[in-house]
Amino acid sequence: MAQQQSAGRPSDPRRTVLSGARVARPSGVVDNGRITVEGTRIAEVRSRGSDRGGHNRRRGDRHPEGEAAVIDLTGHLIVPGFVDMHVHGGGGGSFSSADPEECLTVVDTHRRHGTTSMLASTVTGDLDDLARQAGVLAELVEDGELAGIHFEGPFISPHRCGAHQPELLRDPDPVEVGRLVDAARGAARMMTVAPELPGGLRSVRLLAEAGVIAAVGHTDSSYDATREAIEAGATVATHLFNAMPTLGHRAPGPVAALLEDERVTVELINDGTHLHAAVLQMAFRAAGSGRVAFITDAMGAAGMTDGMYPLGPMRVEVRDGVARISDGPTAGSIAGSTLTLDRAFQRAVTVDGLTVDETVRALSANPARLLGIDDRTGSLEPGKDADLVILDSAYELAGVLRRGEWVVPPTGA
Repeated sequence: MAQQQSAGRPSDPRRTVLSGARVARPSGVVDNGRITVEGTRIAEVRSRGSDRGGHNRRRGDRHPEGEAAVIDLTGHLIVPGFVDMHVHGGGGGSFSSADPEECLTVVDTHRRHGTTSMLASTVTGDLDDLARQAGVLAELVEDGELAGIHFEGPFISPHRCGAHQPELLRDPDPVEVGRLVDAARGAARMMTVAPELPGGLRSVRLLAEAGVIAAVGHTDSSYDATREAIEAGATVATHLFNAMPTLGHRAPGPVAALLEDERVTVELINDGTHLHAAVLQMAFRAAGSGRVAFITDAMGAAGMTDGMYPLGPMRVEVRDGVARISDGPTAGSIAGSTLTLDRAFQRAVTVDGLTVDETVRALSANPARLLGIDDRTGSLEPGKDADLVILDSAYELAGVLRRGEWVVPPTGA
């Protein structure tokens, strides 16, 4: 276990130096890198090739340039903290609970798997309940625990409702859309809408004008109707391929429209269940590495064992790590995932054949830019928050630092 002389004390003037690892910089991965953290921020990122004797220093040795705890991470890879723009729960908890402590359990669970910034995603419910949830989640945004709120439903198609309760769905009335945005007190960052429904395009325009990301998802939209939604201001595809018509050679549907437009970022769930590896690779190449955001769409079972879990007002059974609705009209439907983003990273590199640079963009840089937080996170650059993930040679998680504090102290270093 590495020494943590500065952990938990962001105001401590002493520095922490992470030395000897491969480092995923915006310009590419560098070997024998060195990251200096001062308080909550990254002070320096560079190759340590000019340092003498660096590999021989022990953890806790003082750096000759000043007071610093030096951690030797030779054989490891350091990447930016992950940014998840679509997550419902984890650690047995749900953001839909409107219980602050339960919501913090979700946050803590995903942080321990490398997600240093996240949106809290809701599940379709009564408007009053959703407004109440938004009020609780807004406080966590104000406290810096969350990056914002994502409303997934109730303004989605009953024909593509997935794990959302059909009787609670409603057409996207701009007045009701505005009510939820207002309930979030400035914390609403994204809302998923089926644009083909009555009021859909008007709602997309309202969201875009309000500075809230309009996402196309849980939709039965045609290719042309999806194009209209993009022209109206939609910029995200909610878990592309899932809960929408399949890509057809005569009826291309929303998938083709969303993949082809440079203004759209496509969410992909890289858990091996929601998407076949060949489909994920096809989407990644079609959109390009700058327009993909890997998400978890995780529900309460993320980070937990198989069993029964709540998802909004529904019950979900998890078997072999796959979550499905247990009863009712949507029984058997996949109900989110049990994924964590460290596993998504590992799968991307070891199964999908993506490079580390491509994977970092999909897990950190792209979602951070889309959410407007790339000035402080999403890449390893001086001046940004000290949000980073340490991975071992097998791409297993070996440490997590968030704003200069160890969430998971480095192991094996």
